[in-house]
Amino acid sequence: MITFYPGPSKVYDEVGRYLQEAFESGVISANHRSTAFMQMLEDAIRNLKTKLNVPDDYEVYFVSSATECWEIIAENLISDASLHIYNGAFGEKWMEYTQKLTGSARSYFFETNEEPDLNTVTKPAANEIICLTHNETSNGTALTSEFLNTLRAQCENMIAVDATSSMAGVVLPWDSADVWYGSVQKCFGLPAGMGVMIVSPKAVERAIAVGNRSHYNSLLFIRDNFLKFQTPYTPNTLGIYLMGRVMKQVLPIETVAEQTHKRAQDWCKFLPENGYRLLVENEAVRSETVVAVKDSKERIVAIKKAALQVGIVLGNGYGKDKEVSFRIANFPAITDSEIRTLKDFLVSFSSK
Repeated sequence: MITFYPGPSKVYDEVGRYLQEAFESGVISANHRSTAFMQMLEDAIRNLKTKLNVPDDYEVYFVSSATECWEIIAENLISDASLHIYNGAFGEKWMEYTQKLTGSARSYFFETNEEPDLNTVTKPAANEIICLTHNETSNGTALTSEFLNTLRAQCENMIAVDATSSMAGVVLPWDSADVWYGSVQKCFGLPAGMGVMIVSPKAVERAIAVGNRSHYNSLLFIRDNFLKFQTPYTPNTLGIYLMGRVMKQVLPIETVAEQTHKRAQDWCKFLPENGYRLLVENEAVRSETVVAVKDSKERIVAIKKAALQVGIVLGNGYGKDKEVSFRIANFPAITDSEIRTLKDFLVSFSSK
C-alpha cells in the first residue's frame, strides 16, 4: 500500500532499520534520567537544529503532539489575549481550543485564495500573541516567508506559528516568529506520536513572566528538564531515537526544500494537464507540501475508491471542502517511484 495521506503519512524507508537498531541498542529501555538517554536526546536536538538550520539561541522541546502545543501556548505564553489569523480548519480549531482555555481569543479569517491583508488585520494589543498557521493542511494553502517577515517587521508582538505540515519539508524563516511547532508524522517522515516545539529567547522570557508551573505541561518545567537533556515525564523514547537517526540521515533543509519545491511545481502542472482542478487557484498562496484537488462529490468518491483498489491511499478532503476534494501529501519521505505510480493511476483514471 502506498500512502499519500497528509498525516500520518509515509515514514522514511530507513525507519524499519532504525527500529531494529533502537531495540538492539537497549536505549529504548533506558531510564529518562540516565546518561544513555540524555546523550540520545542531546544528539537528536543537535541533529535537528543542524539539518533544519534552527538559530543557536532557539530551544527545541519534544512534546506529545502539535495539539498539545495549543495548550502549552495558551497556559504559558498568553498573558492578555491572542489574535488568530487563519483560513482553514486547523487554524480555526487552534483558535477555538485557545478560546476555551483563555476566553480571550480573537479571530481574523481570510479566504482560501487570499493572503491576509496586514492593512486590515486588527491591530493587536501590546501583549497579545499573534497565532498563525504557516501551512494549512486542510486546504493546501500556505503563508509566504515574505508575509511573515513583514509581519515581524511591523509589530513587536510575540508570534506563534503552526508549521505541522511544513516543518522539515521547506525552509522556515525562524527569526520571524517566537514559537514554531509541528508533529513528526508529516514532513519528518516519522511514526505518529510526538510533537516538536521550537521557541525563541523572547518566548522564554514571556513564559518566565507568566510564571505558570501549575500544569502538567508547564513550559518552564519542560524547559528546566530539556536544559539538562532530560524530559519532565517519561517521554516517547523511541520517537526521540528515531528523530535523531532520521535527522542525521536527511540532507540539509535547503536541499530538501528544493526537492519539495520542484515536486510541488510538477504536481501543479501535471494535474491540470490531466483533467484535475486545483483547489487553490492562487499560485502565490499554494502549499508546497499538501496539494489539494477539487471535483464533484461523486467523482471524488470514485477517485479515492479506485485508487484504494490499486493500493494507493489518497488524503480525504477536510473541513468545508471535505466532500469535494482530496489531498496529496508532497512530503520528503515519498519516493519518485511512488509519485510515478500515483501519476500513472491519475492519468489512467482521467482517461476513462
